[in-house]
Amino acid sequence: MSNEQLVSACRVLLNAYKSGALGNCRMPEDSHPIFPDAESQLVYFTLPMSLNYQRDSYKLWEAALNTFNDKETRSIFDVKESATMSSDMLRSHLLKHKVALQPNKHVQTWQAIAKTIFERWGSITNLVKATDADYTKLRQTIQTDFKKGFPYISGPKIFNYWCFIISTYGGVQLKNAELIEIAPDTHVTQCSARLGVITLAEAKSLSKQEISQRWRELLKGTGINPIDMHPPLWFWSRSGFKFDINV
Repeated sequence: MSNEQLVSACRVLLNAYKSGALGNCRMPEDSHPIFPDAESQLVYFTLPMSLNYQRDSYKLWEAALNTFNDKETRSIFDVKESATMSSDMLRSHLLKHKVALQPNKHVQTWQAIAKTIFERWGSITNLVKATDADYTKLRQTIQTDFKKGFPYISGPKIFNYWCFIISTYGGVQLKNAELIEIAPDTHVTQCSARLGVITLAEAKSLSKQEISQRWRELLKGTGINPIDMHPPLWFWSRSGFKFDINV
């Protein structure tokens, strides 16, 4: 496809996603409770994200929902509580509904991020305010200035997806949101090759950053933000590419 045809294909996929033509398009993060306040909403869509590595996203967010709805375990969705709780207690709460699958590493990751946020800013709300709700400043803060304090979330793939999630589900209106990079997981990479954004050989050789850059170059000036393509590409791949793109 030419670049013009590729952009047309993107618009077709976006419309198919919004209209339901791609089939069941329930995102994993759609499994969430009614939140009592904005801060718990942000914590809910942040800390579990740090444990979303090589696992079923639907099961992770189902576990997060069950943990939040359980009065005994809900406290872990408070950064102060998670930061100051004993490791044994935190482990018990994280494992009860299987938010954590690894009793040591997952617990350490969750607590490390909670401590960083609590000790530096007091809350995620304050972290967002300290960065002026600006994607570029948030990226500098998490990926560079305090990278060690944000295990896994500071990685380029998950960081960009996290920014998308807190914008979509967390009520955060990020400035410079058009700069949020697409998150090239397995599904996005397969779609990229199928569309011709990258070749099949490049799907195996290019880094995630390089694939993201291809998408940025393709969509520049189109009015489509790269990250906006993540859901339609994800569901198109998961459905086995059953939806036919006619451009």
